[in-house]
Amino acid sequence: MGLVAGVDSSTQSVKVELRDVDTGVVVATGRSAHATTTPPRSEQDPQMWWSALVDAFAATGEHREHRQDVMAISVAGQQHGMVVLDADRQVIRRAKLWNDTESAPQAAALVKSLGAETWAYACGSVPVAAFTVTKLAWLADAEPHNYARIAHVLLPHDWLTFCLTGRFTTDRGDASGTGYFDASQGRWRTDLLDAVGPAHDWASILPEVVAPRGVAGELTAHAALALGLRAGIPIAAGTGDNMAAALGLGLTPGDFAISYGTSGTVYAVSDSPTHDPTGCVAGFADASGNYLPLVCTLNATKVTASVARLLGVELDVFNDLALSAPPGAGGLTLLPYFDGERTPNRPEATGLLSGLRSDVSREQLARAAVEGVVCGLLDGADSLDAAGVPTHGRVVVLGGGARSVAYRHVTADLIGRPIEVPDADEHVASGACVQAASMLTAQAPGLVASAWHLGAGPQTDPGTSISPAGVDAATVRGAYAALRG
Repeated sequence: MGLVAGVDSSTQSVKVELRDVDTGVVVATGRSAHATTTPPRSEQDPQMWWSALVDAFAATGEHREHRQDVMAISVAGQQHGMVVLDADRQVIRRAKLWNDTESAPQAAALVKSLGAETWAYACGSVPVAAFTVTKLAWLADAEPHNYARIAHVLLPHDWLTFCLTGRFTTDRGDASGTGYFDASQGRWRTDLLDAVGPAHDWASILPEVVAPRGVAGELTAHAALALGLRAGIPIAAGTGDNMAAALGLGLTPGDFAISYGTSGTVYAVSDSPTHDPTGCVAGFADASGNYLPLVCTLNATKVTASVARLLGVELDVFNDLALSAPPGAGGLTLLPYFDGERTPNRPEATGLLSGLRSDVSREQLARAAVEGVVCGLLDGADSLDAAGVPTHGRVVVLGGGARSVAYRHVTADLIGRPIEVPDADEHVASGACVQAASMLTAQAPGLVASAWHLGAGPQTDPGTSISPAGVDAATVRGAYAALRG
């Protein structure tokens, strides 16, 4: 039996799936958590990711014998992070992560220097604090001695692929989130990097961009020994976590996904590039040769978890409370910018609660929290539409929030369309498996995902929440928009 290994390296943990190449059946899984971070300074030691990857493979436990059947690996990782190495290939400093907001002033300066429209048409996106280009500018300003030592700049998934192969590579999907890669032309924009600080030979510093079904390298003997695998097996290009999730969901052009994790994302597969000078939509590439325009918010399920903590209830009770209140939460509206926000770009923002009265109930507060998060993500869906991205297909809801009945019902009601919730909870590692299998079999990723029946799950229809007269989706979203403004 031939297996592929898919890796999901996130801000919180590393997960591994071993799947049968032919059937897609999951043979074994492993997970290893590591220390998390909180903005505004959000940094991690990349070595921690490697240690967690080793532990995640070890966590496959009784399935250890299957590791010798692994024929290929693909790594999907958190997007945007900045990993800088010196001439000896040693990490210079802790990696700045996507949710680190310290580079907000540099982001504003970069946009001002060239103009939002120039950035959008050069690399598909307008820089915000999440993007690697702004973190490099921060490094040039805050730690010029470390900036001067840069010999290699990698993304988190690139660094793990380097640990596996000893080679510096990336893919077009993850590269499109740096702020210096033109996905429509498939090339680095080193001229944009000239704006971040003193000159570097960027062409020699940036990794090779491997094609979606290309080979990044072979597993080294050292890495094979650490992971319990056979040396020499091919390593796929890898990609960013959102790009891998799109593969794992089997998304096709016109479909879009709403992901309720600690943060939130809305993204769609498109067959044409996106250039949004407003900065709301990031014009990313996907991991199959298409594009993945995406809107990201910093605040999603951590908002409802925080409100549940304030109410002193577990999440299952919180969900019951939220569904016991009517749409609109009796006039209570929550703006969920608890830890600043990326979309809209308000890194210094905090949350707001409007419409408080002396008779406010726990149910209303719970409902307002869910509605606030959902409205923020549906703003993202509106931004995709405004940017000309087709969103007429399936609406797929995933992430931790997808397990919440309250999130599912409120999302369906406020979007006014049926939503699908995949049966599986893990999509990033599954998508990495799809990429590895696509590389091995020379089949398109979509054909692999379809053959494996990925992304299937039950449907939730709109109209399932309590709906008093006069309160509809437009009323709820209008109240949120007024508070946001």
